[in-house]
Amino acid sequence: MPFNSVVTIEKPLQHLSLTDWNARVDRLRSVANARHSDTFDMRNSSRQLRNEVRIEGNWATYESNEALDGRIVELNSWREIISKTLERFENEITLLQDEKTLTERELDALAGPIAVISEMLTMRDSRLGSEITYDDPDKEIKNELAILENNQQLLAERCQKAWEKLTRLEEVRNKIVTEIENKVDAVHVEMAQRALDRDSTKISLKLGPRRAPIDSYEEWLAKTKNLKQLAENELADTAALRESLFVCREKARSMLKAQQERTEYSIRKRIFETQRAHNELEWLSDKLQTEIENAEHEIRTLEKTLDGTVGSLKLAETRLENRFERCSAEQCLDYVHDMLSHEVDKICDIRRCLQAKIADAKANFNLITEHVARIRVDLEKKHHALMTDKRTLELRQRLKDDETGVKVCNPCAQTDRNIVITNAEYLIPKT
Repeated sequence: MPFNSVVTIEKPLQHLSLTDWNARVDRLRSVANARHSDTFDMRNSSRQLRNEVRIEGNWATYESNEALDGRIVELNSWREIISKTLERFENEITLLQDEKTLTERELDALAGPIAVISEMLTMRDSRLGSEITYDDPDKEIKNELAILENNQQLLAERCQKAWEKLTRLEEVRNKIVTEIENKVDAVHVEMAQRALDRDSTKISLKLGPRRAPIDSYEEWLAKTKNLKQLAENELADTAALRESLFVCREKARSMLKAQQERTEYSIRKRIFETQRAHNELEWLSDKLQTEIENAEHEIRTLEKTLDGTVGSLKLAETRLENRFERCSAEQCLDYVHDMLSHEVDKICDIRRCLQAKIADAKANFNLITEHVARIRVDLEKKHHALMTDKRTLELRQRLKDDETGVKVCNPCAQTDRNIVITNAEYLIPKT
């Protein structure tokens, strides 16, 4: 009986042959090598991809940073340009406001001359009778009033245009200020984005970050350029308006000054003419007064002469009457009767002539007296007219006082000027 020390029991599975086992090991080796090769390729491709991702990411970030830097520079450049435009704008607004203020002062200053002109017209309307004429001063004063009213209307229109332009400039200025503020805010936003990196704590994933902005870059640039061009156009219009305000003031002042010179010349000329007529009428009045005295003396002489003929007439008539006392036989038409009758007729004719001459002399005396009275009335009117024109000329002194701010008190210079203007040198006695 055999002796077995170990009981051998085989698994109830199919056993492989050594050849199959070696084949299986070879397959595992081949698959392991293939997987190792694939893993090596995967690791190389992954490393290459990681490097490419890192490099592309760094370059993308670099390009984005460069774009942000360029955008910041562009925004700052436009902000500086628009800020300089804003400075010019504010300076132009200040200059236009000053010109408008000067024009308004000029407009307000016209109220004084208009009041003076109105008072002058009222003063000259107080002349009497025949002295109320349509003379040169009246025409020149009315021309001056027309120029003042025209200047007043013109300056008012310019002030209205300046006010409208200032309103428009304020609107454009607000747009420029808003644009600058927007540029500053945009620069702050861009600089904040430029300061971020992938290690920052303020970054996170967002929903829809690639949504398109409202305007494109071309539209944004066009808006900025249009605003700049709008500001330049407004600046050019404002400069032209300021120049027109200055020219309008100077032209109005020049026209008014020239008209004031003409008006003063016409008033002084009228005063000279009225004074000359007044002096001539005074001379005529004095001369006629002498003629009146002579006429009175002549009338008294004629009346005395007439009274002297009464005795001769009485004598002749008494002789004729007494000769009728002769007896009827002695009464005849003799030579004595003829001579006495002729004497009576001659004396009667003389008396009639004297009476007619006395009547003519009294009529002439009445005419001279009436004419002297008319001259004296006219002298009073001319004296009143002289006082009126002189008062009118004094009223005009207020215009010069208002212009210079200093009251003119140089009567010698004014007198010499009046003498030259009125050509009265020959009326002044030589010293």
